[in-house]
Amino acid sequence: MVLAPLAALAAGCGSDPQPPPNVGGDVAPPPPAQPAAPAPKQDTAKPTSGSIRIDDKILKACGDLPTARFAFDSTQIEGEAASALDALARCFASGPLKGKGMKLIGHADPRGETEYNLGLGQKRAGSVAEYLSTKGVEQGRIATSSKGEFEATGTDEEGWARDRKVDILLAE
Repeated sequence: MVLAPLAALAAGCGSDPQPPPNVGGDVAPPPPAQPAAPAPKQDTAKPTSGSIRIDDKILKACGDLPTARFAFDSTQIEGEAASALDALARCFASGPLKGKGMKLIGHADPRGETEYNLGLGQKRAGSVAEYLSTKGVEQGRIATSSKGEFEATGTDEEGWARDRKVDILLAE
């Protein structure tokens, strides 16, 4: 009787997972568990999150748009950022700015390497552009670029949060 638990313990120490015993006849074993994706950092409502800043000319034409934020070191668009971009897309797709173009400029805080920050700023701008295009704004009317950390002024969490942004400007 002591050998069975020891054998099970020894089998559990190997580097390859052992398949479960087939106790249900012809029932296939469940698929192997996939590693869990890391949970996104959910600080979108805090002052340490980044933002999407919309030019005053656009706000004047489109009306009051909600504030949009996204998480630290992230390009994810969710929650209030999605609501603001939905309203913005309606304004450019079928509202007062129908047919107009926009420029999206991504920014990052200064804590990463210059090349990484330029890439992150571009990814943020690209993420916003992709989201807007799925909501009806033609891709040909959206230009993206990145300034990375080059206009960053923050020296603490709150300042760095202001540096992490995408500026949305009316293309003229």
